[in-house]
Amino acid sequence: MAQTLTINDAASHFLEYLRRVTQRGERFLLVRDSLPVAELRPVPASKRLADLPALCASLPHLSPTEATDFADDLAKAREELARSEAHDPWRS
Repeated sequence: MAQTLTINDAASHFLEYLRRVTQRGERFLLVRDSLPVAELRPVPASKRLADLPALCASLPHLSPTEATDFADDLAKAREELARSEAHDPWRS
């Protein structure tokens, strides 16, 4: 849960609060006149492209029947799309 700080206190001791955020993972809600205006918190960890294969491998897999049904659905959708007239949303 975030601790509440006034804007003045945050500005006066910014480096200390920044250190607490980066080293301890603390979060602070900055308020002005008792109204929340900003949050000082750690940046969420980002994903790397190198992690993608492991992420994909961790996802549930389709059963053979589900995979066949999915392939059939895709084939039907492609057939319907090929039969339909292309619609240009920009044409007047």
